[in-house]
Amino acid sequence: MFGPSETSVIVECSANTTCAVIHSIGTSVILFFVLLTTFAYTTLLERKFLAAIQQRVGPNRAGPYGLLQPVADGIKLIFKEDITPTAADRVVFWLAPVIKVVPVLLVAAAIPLGPDITVPWFDGKWYHLSQGLVDVNVGVLWVLGITSVGVYGVVLAGWASNNKYAMLGGLRASAQMISYELSMGLSLVIAVMLAGSMSVGDIIDAQSDIPILSWYVFQNPLGAVLLAVALLAEVNRAPFDLPEAEQELTAGYHTEYSGMKFALFYMAEYIGMVIVSMVATALYFGGYHFFLVDEAPILGPIVYAIKVVLLLMVMIWVRGTLPRIRYDRLMTFGWKVMLPLALLAVVWSAVGVVIQEELGNTPYTVYSIIAVVVFVAGLFYFTQRAGQPDTDSGRRVEMVSMSGGLASAALRRRDVPTAESERDGTD
Repeated sequence: MFGPSETSVIVECSANTTCAVIHSIGTSVILFFVLLTTFAYTTLLERKFLAAIQQRVGPNRAGPYGLLQPVADGIKLIFKEDITPTAADRVVFWLAPVIKVVPVLLVAAAIPLGPDITVPWFDGKWYHLSQGLVDVNVGVLWVLGITSVGVYGVVLAGWASNNKYAMLGGLRASAQMISYELSMGLSLVIAVMLAGSMSVGDIIDAQSDIPILSWYVFQNPLGAVLLAVALLAEVNRAPFDLPEAEQELTAGYHTEYSGMKFALFYMAEYIGMVIVSMVATALYFGGYHFFLVDEAPILGPIVYAIKVVLLLMVMIWVRGTLPRIRYDRLMTFGWKVMLPLALLAVVWSAVGVVIQEELGNTPYTVYSIIAVVVFVAGLFYFTQRAGQPDTDSGRRVEMVSMSGGLASAALRRRDVPTAESERDGTD
């Protein structure tokens, strides 16, 4: 009833020049409109969700339930005074926001949003087309390459502003992104190994064998966690928002920006949140696959959107929960914790792929279950130890008053008595 009949003519859209051009233009326009709308209402989602976490009301004045608040914010930014510093490099200063926001939009081009569908057209024919702009066979490389370009916009914005605080923010951003992109790249390699392809569409289809259980997050949860953390750092979200630390660098690399130029950086951050959620969904959470999607392909984008919104809420939850960490500890975490764990996750999946190819699916399933149990046990062990005093260091903390002098320091070894403890007969 709702599909082509046996006598209908079905045309492959990719093989028809006119259909391919119309499909590309139409999909580009729809993606651009959806991403801009999603950016606007992601800001509202964040403000509402944080307000609920902190037992506040949140935006509720502009429109019913505050739904027109993004429109009010957009109008304010359009009419806000746009200032360019006198000593700034004007060309680079104006281009930096564009260099930041355009790569974020381009990443969405290589991500399929649903299975292929067949739709009727006015000429009486049915056209078989994809629910995405293009699915290149090196989509993962496309994601890595395009996301790496965004750091240039941040660095150039800090340099062109001729402001030392903005310059420090740009340098922080470049160091942070380079550090965490190593872990992100290794996490992407895991999905490529498991699927045997660098195409994002093939990776999504490889997670459709068993509903939910075939998602790669269950085959390598360590890789999924590492990818989530690395993507948080990639878009400078809390607790990895050191490049724009308000308490230290005023507003970081966009200190001198105002008006619509600032709005572009603002838009790049929130569209970046949406894009990295789409990437994580495609690589580890089954993409558009869920119940009934294979029978009704039109549900694919809806399922995809629900998963993306859930991941966005997790990112907002993290911002409302965790404080910003010190910059040296952020770098230490990226190099000494994230990178070794990412290498371990790659070895985990590499061994699993070899077992599956040589011994079959049953030994691979047993291996995966054992590895997940070990991962959960290790995670529980280290989270229980978090915040506990280090008993191996042999040190203790003592409360001393300023009047008692600084000779009895707060940190000292248990086996080294001070003069005061010998006089009092205490250890």
